[in-house]
Amino acid sequence: MKTRRSWREKLAESNGLPKVGPITGKMTRRRGTGTMVIPALKEVGALMNKLIVFVKAPRPGAVKTRLAEVIGAPAAAAAYRHLVETLLNQLQALSGVEVCFSPDDAAGEVQHWLKEGWSSSPQGDGDLGQRLHSAFQRAFQAGAKHVAIIGSDCPAVRVEDIREAWGGLQTHDVVLGPATDGGYWLIGLRQLQPNLFREVHWSSENAFAETIERVHHAGLSVQLLRELADVDTDREWRVFLAAQNPDGIRA
Repeated sequence: MKTRRSWREKLAESNGLPKVGPITGKMTRRRGTGTMVIPALKEVGALMNKLIVFVKAPRPGAVKTRLAEVIGAPAAAAAYRHLVETLLNQLQALSGVEVCFSPDDAAGEVQHWLKEGWSSSPQGDGDLGQRLHSAFQRAFQAGAKHVAIIGSDCPAVRVEDIREAWGGLQTHDVVLGPATDGGYWLIGLRQLQPNLFREVHWSSENAFAETIERVHHAGLSVQLLRELADVDTDREWRVFLAAQNPDGIRA
């Protein structure tokens, strides 16, 4: 009995070329065989669009220090872990997310936060502006076209927010997500903009305004996302918990 040959096999034989494997959605190349398959659209998107999440090791005394003044350092560290897990669980539908951690020896402490297909890397040295610049630089050098970076203080961020940021970068140079405390919860770029990260008063109520001023001074176009609140204080923590349990049910 003859086996029916596919059009790929017929084409390969007629041109004296190696046989082409089935299209599985993952790009591979075997040395000396010429075998290549086409990446799925989802994988292409993950290469073009990049999300980086800045996190800290959940160490007592090093995270949520304002909250710790009220509830204590160990409880504040536990609160931070809960905030990060809430945020990352909401974003797990995204591919190729990079969790960028600080300090640089915290790889083991953040490993359990990674979802399937995600990666991690250290933030490196310098102030926040220098670390943001370095993260953008690495992403663009790796081939990303639209890069968004968020922190881990705003658990209200959704997949739709990130996709809106990537979409905005198709027509704007910069995308910013303003925070209610005067900072921003997201910054997105489509090419490196070093001046946006120099001499900014980070962790102040002026960080967003100073960044916008630099954007306009450089003649860049900007799209703003919705305003969201960070969770840094005891009041913000209690508001967050109440929103998670609107019926007030006690465990």
